Amino acid sequence: MAEDGSRNLAHQRRELGDIIYYDRGDITGESGRRYARYAIKTHFVKPHEDQSELLHRYVKPLYQPGDVLSFGAKVMGMCVGSVKTREQVKPGFWAKLLWRFAGHNSTGIGMHEPYKLQMTIDIAGLPRVLLATFLSAITKPFGVKGVFYKVCGHDVAGIDGFYAASDFQEYHELAVINPPNADMLCDELTKKTGIPVVIMDANDFHRNQLGKSSDFPLTDAEIQEAMADNPSGQGKELTPFILIRPIKDQV
Repeated sequence: MAEDGSRNLAHQRRELGDIIYYDRGDITGESGRRYARYAIKTHFVKPHEDQSELLHRYVKPLYQPGDVLSFGAKVMGMCVGSVKTREQVKPGFWAKLLWRFAGHNSTGIGMHEPYKLQMTIDIAGLPRVLLATFLSAITKPFGVKGVFYKVCGHDVAGIDGFYAASDFQEYHELAVINPPNADMLCDELTKKTGIPVVIMDANDFHRNQLGKSSDFPLTDAEIQEAMADNPSGQGKELTPFILIRPIKDQV
């Protein structure tokens, strides 16, 4: 599977000057509307980098009028400083107890980490975490998944980091939280760059839309259609920007 993935990336790889991007191919939604998608590679974005400068550097060379941009939530979180270090997180009694009963999930480390579980308690509150833990435990034997995150909320599902085995050293000691005020961030970025922006927390299992520019030309349903197969790929590909290009029917 790894070799197939490498071959697919090599086949998709494109270059435009210093810009590396991947042609993820066209996708057709239920409405019949088609979209081309281009995953743009960046450097590893660190906290407090300027998001508008990133777009001018990486996206503007490929941008065409009519395009829209999916901006990865984790990179936006980095840019606005929505991060926590291990030194800033102090696991308490409940985090140290409950993490032992948590399982790894298919998208990453899950709550099987006391620091991440403490962040969850800080965000959602202990009563909700205890309720989520109880409901998850009693529904798990029936094959029901994702109860913990549904009870705790999307902000908890958006915590990403503290990965001891990550390819990126920064993620060993750092966690990113989905950025607040996503609609406002999109409007500010569109004003500075002229590119309609939607912030997405996407992986192979879900595509959570956190916010979009007020003049974004696609509906929420169309955004989901364009991102249905997670063109962002995996985190180690460093492709947080997905340029979406609606394809006009040829007359």
